[in-house]
Amino acid sequence: QVQLVESGGGLVPPGDSLRLSCKASSRTINTHTVAWFRQAPGSEREFVAAFKRGNSNPIYANSVKGRFDMSKDNAKDTVYLQMNSLKTEDTAVYYCAADCCLITSSLGIPTQYDYWGQGTQVTVAS
Repeated sequence: QVQLVESGGGLVPPGDSLRLSCKASSRTINTHTVAWFRQAPGSEREFVAAFKRGNSNPIYANSVKGRFDMSKDNAKDTVYLQMNSLKTEDTAVYYCAADCCLITSSLGIPTQYDYWGQGTQVTVAS
């Protein structure tokens, strides 16, 4: 059973930065596709970024490309989401998700992921 625990959310003003962490159960990072999604109130869950299984180059949603940076530490079984130049529209609950068996075209589809963390709230407001 894969377990994912997010941390690092908070309240920051526009233009500021935050780093989210997702601690996964042992070996998950090496054997699963791991992704970040977010969900704002009244909105559907939205893809943010992902490492496809076996790949070290993250894939980003257009809305965060150039501002967000996803990284991973295999030794710590942890992925990170460095969020820079935050905007009010980045306000959402951010979730970490994992799945063993996704194809590239399914990376952005939340229903394709078997495992989810509990989420961490990010609020960008002045």
